[in-house]
Amino acid sequence: MVETSLLAQLIRREIDARYRGSALGMVWPLLTPLLMLGVFTFVFAVVLQARWGPGQASTTEFALILFAGMTTFNLFAEVVSRAPGLITAQPNLVKKVVFPLEILPVVALGSALFQAGIAFVILIAFQIAFGSGFHWPAVLVPVLMLPLGLFTLGIGWFLAAFGVYVRDVGQIIPPLVTALMFLSPIFYPSSALPEWIRPVATYSPIAYSVETVRDAVIFGRLPDLSSFLLATAFGLVVAALGLAFFRKTRKGFADVL
Repeated sequence: MVETSLLAQLIRREIDARYRGSALGMVWPLLTPLLMLGVFTFVFAVVLQARWGPGQASTTEFALILFAGMTTFNLFAEVVSRAPGLITAQPNLVKKVVFPLEILPVVALGSALFQAGIAFVILIAFQIAFGSGFHWPAVLVPVLMLPLGLFTLGIGWFLAAFGVYVRDVGQIIPPLVTALMFLSPIFYPSSALPEWIRPVATYSPIAYSVETVRDAVIFGRLPDLSSFLLATAFGLVVAALGLAFFRKTRKGFADVL
């Protein structure tokens, strides 16, 4: 109960600190996804006149499809990009034996979920106004994000611990995240990939979540229950392994810092 209260306080402080001192303050969480959606719409719908497939109703829908994919991916990208520096940025907390350091990646995930939640509300509003309308599977997006959330948390715990001992990790992660963005089916459907690499993309936790969330919001389709349960189980395994690695290595944090 105490840790739940502490977690809520830390997430709130994290969100407040991000926008404290800026002229627009808490307007930015709303403005940022709107700007991103505006750029996608202009570049892909107006300039490139791109379409997702032969059955797509409008080029504007292509921008919404990309926005859905990017919003899902950004949840993973934000946590993973910050993870290597989470512990090294808080050396004072490492010295406090009673402070649960394991909570720091969870705080990062909570902050990212806050951003993603606002972005999805905007996406659904634009989908209703300019896309194919509201699809009821969109209300299940928080559930559909569960496999990615668990997987992201596990990777976050691993990188947070590993980043204490190997500082170069913080330099490697940004280009890797960029590469993953282009390798994931965000700007194209997985069916557009060559046959030899398609199974890898299809069973990637990131690609799976991108496609299931996009299918729910844009196309009104739900994933197969067995595949969703399998993806969730895999996410749980990664989260458990990440947490175990973090707890195993945390005893040396104070010596390194």
